[in-house]
Amino acid sequence: MSYMATKRCSSPPFFVYVCLVLFLGPNLAALCTAQVQFSYSGFRATDVTLDGVAAVRQDRLIQLTNTSDVKGYAFHPAPLRFRRSPNGTVQSFSVSFVFGIQSDFPDVCVDGMSFFVAPKKSFPGAFANHFLGLFNDQTDGSPDNHIFAVELDTFMNSELKDINNNHVGIDINSLRSVDATMAGFYDDENGSFTNLTLSSGQPMQMWVDYDAESAQVKSTMAPLGVDKPRRLLLSSVNNTNLSDVLEEPSYVGFSGASGPLTTLFYVLGWSFAMDGPAPAINITNLPMLPQGHPKARSLVLEIALPIATAAFIAAVGTAVVLLVRRWLRYAELREDWEVEFGPHRFSYKDLYHATEGFKKKHLLGAGGFGEVYKGVLQASKLEVAVKKVSHESRQGMKEFITEVVSIGRLRHRNLVQLLGYCRRKGELILVYDYMQNGSLDKYLHCEEEDKQSTTLLDWTQRYGIIRGIACALFYLHEKWEKIVIHRDIKASNVLLDHEMNGRLGDFGLARLYDHGTDLQTTHVVGTMGYLAPELLRTGKSSPLTDVFAFGTFLLEVTCGQRPVKQHGQDQQIMLVDWVLEHWHSGSLTQTVDRRLQGLYDNDQANMVLKLGLLCLHPLPTSRPTMRQVMQYLDGDMPLPELEPTRLNFNMVSMMRNEGFSSAVMSYPDLTTSIGTFSGLSGGR
Repeated sequence: MSYMATKRCSSPPFFVYVCLVLFLGPNLAALCTAQVQFSYSGFRATDVTLDGVAAVRQDRLIQLTNTSDVKGYAFHPAPLRFRRSPNGTVQSFSVSFVFGIQSDFPDVCVDGMSFFVAPKKSFPGAFANHFLGLFNDQTDGSPDNHIFAVELDTFMNSELKDINNNHVGIDINSLRSVDATMAGFYDDENGSFTNLTLSSGQPMQMWVDYDAESAQVKSTMAPLGVDKPRRLLLSSVNNTNLSDVLEEPSYVGFSGASGPLTTLFYVLGWSFAMDGPAPAINITNLPMLPQGHPKARSLVLEIALPIATAAFIAAVGTAVVLLVRRWLRYAELREDWEVEFGPHRFSYKDLYHATEGFKKKHLLGAGGFGEVYKGVLQASKLEVAVKKVSHESRQGMKEFITEVVSIGRLRHRNLVQLLGYCRRKGELILVYDYMQNGSLDKYLHCEEEDKQSTTLLDWTQRYGIIRGIACALFYLHEKWEKIVIHRDIKASNVLLDHEMNGRLGDFGLARLYDHGTDLQTTHVVGTMGYLAPELLRTGKSSPLTDVFAFGTFLLEVTCGQRPVKQHGQDQQIMLVDWVLEHWHSGSLTQTVDRRLQGLYDNDQANMVLKLGLLCLHPLPTSRPTMRQVMQYLDGDMPLPELEPTRLNFNMVSMMRNEGFSSAVMSYPDLTTSIGTFSGLSGGR
């Protein structure tokens, strides 16, 4: 390890020093500190400043991440001045670093790391995942960031216009790269391009140079031990004048961020120079990346142990029986068209071991949809929820798997991540992130189901969950590349993570039952109390039917009551009608969950209840969009002033006015038809 910082100032005679002070004034200090360079081959804890989960390991590696959904940072301790004078232009500078990326799965890696120049040593509010710990969905793209970065991205995120899942990008104040290219290098001898897989687990070297004269960023890379290629990998076509970006002084460093799967980002060596080439990194002194890959070791054991066991079996007949049993246990249904979905497919064997053979002790829930189990993937130790769904035919299966893979690309902090799928004969298996605090409904209705052991959610937590689910629906309806209609929004489909943040689950699952189905059928798709009138009449879903269900969800969370409550043997009370009655009588806040004992924001609760009623308007065109709902919840737009008489609708009379038959309006019949579906999309 070496470190060098030079100040190109000699010890002049006294009169020369006086002249410099008089004529150069404050610029003298800037000139003396302009030439800065350093070089590290391995690191000590005192060499860098760390933040997040980053750490300097005993083997002298900087490890930026250590598990899933985390971020970490490593900074050069002292700020650097990139200008010779306060109003001058940013000088040329040069960076070189050696890095390595390892994933639990050789073919799947999320999300990436970056070298950056930033005005501060902290990134408050920045998200992990695809924002690489630098920005969030609000700050991304803001000129106030004053951040330059070079990203090494291992996940293709369509929201950020990524070119693929293995690229190098130049970023200015945003993760939408101004220029990007596939990771690799050009051979100096024959000029051929060689692709480099960033997540290969092998060390690689990266060179980044900023040319102040042309205002261009130039970059190249190569496997460790290969000299810096003469031909550039990436030279910014767009103007990247960092004089318009960087503040004075600024910090240089690295960030790493992982998504739902554990990905480890390492820095082995680093050199930097201002206004000159970065010093060569002494690769002979570099630390070694951790050897071996958990998945690879697991595969070796899985292959070696059966072979070693078979060697001790004398009877060929016994060996054949064992092999046949093994094949039947892990047999999967695979077709040629599934090859394109690659890493989104899990092996049944991995899921079988993750759930200990789908033992009942791991069962989280069951219903018409099938069963949901908690599992732990052996290779990555990642906790997952494994959902088994029956299917009887191949009709529409390819289209559905395409949708599953597409939905798996949804990335939002308030959505339960769909990781992938597996297929067996007559059975489809979906794999989700596991939410350790379970579904929201057990907290809202704990007095009915478990009065002693369930934690009561306070108003701040409830409002945070409401806003989170609204944000997720806004993303599904308007911010993703396609429109996604959830179709079964309810408390049991809202799951709580370790911080009690609400995440919407089961999005898209209902589509399995829609392929090849007549959308005009009278079989009701949804859950009683959440069904929009037009959905009951036509069977067709839209974003506004989601808004209707979200309105019921608002009342349910605020009141702590189920959407439909049995009263006696033959009578059912609709929650919306009960809330409307209190609004008519001027006692709307009396509907707020009594268990809160008055500890809530009165104006906020009133607004949420009225917003819920507005979302439940029988006319679809009178309901707000989720964009408007977010504006109401964030206080960016006042809620429309509505008199109770203008929302004086009773569910039964409302359906009659909409032209529903008596069979559809019959609550027992409706409950029966819904029961077959509500199990399909239960709350796990």
